[in-house]
Amino acid sequence: MKKKVLLLGNHGFVIYNFRKELIQRLLKDGYDVYISLPYDEKVDVMVSWGCKFVETNVDRRGTNPATDLKLVGHYVKILKEIKPDVVLTYTIKPNLYGGIACRILNIPCINNITGLGSGFSGNPALKFLLTSLYKVGLKKSKCVFFQNTEDMNTLVKNKIVKGPYELIPGSGVNLNQYEFMEFPAEDNLNFIFIGRIMKDKGIDQYLEAAKLVKTKYPEVNFNVIGFIEKSQLHYNELIEEYVKEGFINYLGYQSDVKPFIQEASCLIQPSHGGEGLSNVLLETAATGRALIASDIPGCRETIDEGVNGYTFDKKNTNVLREKIEKFINLSYIEKKMMGHNSREKVEKEFSRDIVLNSYLKEINKIFIIK
Repeated sequence: MKKKVLLLGNHGFVIYNFRKELIQRLLKDGYDVYISLPYDEKVDVMVSWGCKFVETNVDRRGTNPATDLKLVGHYVKILKEIKPDVVLTYTIKPNLYGGIACRILNIPCINNITGLGSGFSGNPALKFLLTSLYKVGLKKSKCVFFQNTEDMNTLVKNKIVKGPYELIPGSGVNLNQYEFMEFPAEDNLNFIFIGRIMKDKGIDQYLEAAKLVKTKYPEVNFNVIGFIEKSQLHYNELIEEYVKEGFINYLGYQSDVKPFIQEASCLIQPSHGGEGLSNVLLETAATGRALIASDIPGCRETIDEGVNGYTFDKKNTNVLREKIEKFINLSYIEKKMMGHNSREKVEKEFSRDIVLNSYLKEINKIFIIK
């Protein structure tokens, strides 16, 4: 009988993008692979590989504990039906509620902390609730993978995670998929923001800095790619205003961002927090582009200050502006070298093969013990 592996996530596109190599390797090795997450177009692609799909609607932004706790019952039902040999969980809610369900049924679980989320550093009552849920959900984990040192230290030092754990380089980068691209021409200086348009992603700081810099350096371009979160629709009007004034170019959601990265010299990620390890920074670095990002866990790991980019204090528009101007005033050769340094750093530290091998090692341990 084939061994069964179940992946729990909150977004098909994310599982497809960042767990593709693991899923395909498991299928190749003869495992039955189940995926349980909200349906989107990438689910059909994964099913075509041989995955079995069970729909689970996860509200990624919701914070109602009563509603979220229903997920435990839902996951318990799925686990009883599938009877997986091991469960792999990703993102906050699958980690918490999937972990609890696995503990109830004594099913081996490997969790991946893709970021603790803004709730862990904000409202004290919400932080207390999340801490309690993490203690319960991760207690029997066969291994907890962390994507940055600060998240790991937070959960380990506070004795929320007491069992086996390991630091991995985020989701890693497929270096064949994200190949090195020649640096843009000297007279074509584009900065780019890629992400959901919402406050926590630092879009306000990006827009404000773009306005200040564009006024001083009118030849420089600032591009924005991403969809506006439904809960923050006021950004529609703000984005429209900045476009009208000529401070930014808004390119909306793009299913393939590579052509836009190719035209950019530097990616800016001004997130406020909650990153595991930023995939957009890693993928952009892999193509040979400079980076400017908030000095927060999940972003700072991708940057060697002054070597392949710059960090700045989160929410600080003036410091962000200073770092942008510092990059603008580099020589073309220096800008280009930063891009080369980004690629070298990713090759040495963030290959997806490292993540794949860590997962296979832990999964094999479970089956050896069984």
